Amino acid sequence: MASVQREIVIERPLAAVWDALADVGALHTRLAPGFVSDCRLEPGARVVTFANGMVARELIVDVDRERRRVAWAVVGGRLSHHNASAQVFDAPGGATRFVWIADFLPDEHAASIATMIEHGLAAMKRHLDIG
Repeated sequence: MASVQREIVIERPLAAVWDALADVGALHTRLAPGFVSDCRLEPGARVVTFANGMVARELIVDVDRERRRVAWAVVGGRLSHHNASAQVFDAPGGATRFVWIADFLPDEHAASIATMIEHGLAAMKRHLDIG
């Protein structure tokens, strides 16, 4: 199973970044506009439309307020398995460290998934950074 982990530092307080991450139905407006163009909630899931036109149905596995972590699993599509999580932590100077991890099969999609995660994180940084 392939695993991709990427992280960035966002120049915004942890509480504000967590609030945007935990709002699982508002990826397109609060967390990663420009990377996600639409997001709609269904019972236990969200349907995410990415700026490149790709659509994914993501089961919401957990929104852990204590650990400030959201976990989801993509069902259907080109992957036989996909689970991911995003978690935020305090960083020096009042910033936030944002960690995104995805585990999936088949392994040969690692480069494209890593690129998508990097684009998503860049969109988050552009949208959420204060400075």
